[in-house]
Amino acid sequence: MVRLLQKKQRTGSILTTFAIATFGLHLLVLLFLIFQGLNIRQLSLRKQPNFVQMIDGKPVAVTDDLAREPQAIRQFVSKTMTSMFNWTGTLPPQTIEEVSKPKPDLGILIRTPQGGSQRITTTSWIASFAFSEDFRKGLLGQIAQMTPPEVFSNNPQQIISGQLVIKRIYPPKQIEPGKWRVGMVADLIQNKQINGKRVIIPFNKDLLVRAIDYFPYPQPDSTTDLQRAISIIRSDKLEIFEMRNLCLLDAYNSLNEKKSTNCVTNGQSDNFIR
Repeated sequence: MVRLLQKKQRTGSILTTFAIATFGLHLLVLLFLIFQGLNIRQLSLRKQPNFVQMIDGKPVAVTDDLAREPQAIRQFVSKTMTSMFNWTGTLPPQTIEEVSKPKPDLGILIRTPQGGSQRITTTSWIASFAFSEDFRKGLLGQIAQMTPPEVFSNNPQQIISGQLVIKRIYPPKQIEPGKWRVGMVADLIQNKQINGKRVIIPFNKDLLVRAIDYFPYPQPDSTTDLQRAISIIRSDKLEIFEMRNLCLLDAYNSLNEKKSTNCVTNGQSDNFIR
């Protein structure tokens, strides 16, 4: 009888120990899963690394979300402004055949500040996505007013092309974290193809540039050519949010805004558009 009681006590003690060990193991697994879940959530909320600075064709990772290489900023400004004022009357070639026979650009209708509608080139419209959204709307109206209707003409006797020739882009001057001031000296040249006549318009601008986030399109295989072009524009993680007339009378290495009054003419401000 005593042996039976001892066996029952041993069996009960083993079962109790096994139950406690199993409970402890389950508790550890639960804590591990909670810890892993919190880590995964933090990773999902963390911004992706910035590989945006294209120097000699090589992407450079930056640790600061607001940091940008000066040369990358200058390249962004040069590429954006050149594309904005590249008025050829044809669409960018998408195939080898279109290189020799480009498709005509029908343009995109934009409402002007006066309430009417005028066309801008498709290249200008795509390049406009490099500007901040609040700035872009007013800018498109101004570009539409500047674009000669003859750019879209089917008559060879009337066709006019436009090109922005950049003479100099000053080194970016940081005005606050993630924001820079960049000066550009350029000429906007309009050519009439029939007789080669040229109209040269000085186009000297002060551009304010800032760093932005970029989120690529989730389904790259199903994107259109237009969506891919816009995505490439935004992938630089920079945007222009203001443009003013550049005063060449000032020393550009000074950020003293009081000197900008030297460039005010005819009672107009030095803002190109806000």
